Amino acid sequence: MTFHKLYPLLAALAVLGPTAAHAQACGPRDQVVERLANRYGETVQSVGLGSNNGIVEVYASAETGTWTITVTMPSGSTCLIASGNAFEPITNATQAKGEDV
Repeated sequence: MTFHKLYPLLAALAVLGPTAAHAQACGPRDQVVERLANRYGETVQSVGLGSNNGIVEVYASAETGTWTITVTMPSGSTCLIASGNAFEPITNATQAKGEDV
């Protein structure tokens, strides 16, 4: 997944701010990442930086098809933003119109 595909999510997170993100399930990053790996077999697939300096990551498992989007705030707290099924990686993502290489 390319950064331009994460842009709508990053924009929503910027509007919601850290308080909305912390209303979700949050915890120490190492524990959240470990749980995603152990319980769902998910590994990080893409990463981006939100305007609020939160690191947005997409985790997924090719085996189970599950996916999870997290945001890690500068404080180190990681929150689950969204999750689902039927993840499919896009290897030949097309470039957004008007975007420079």
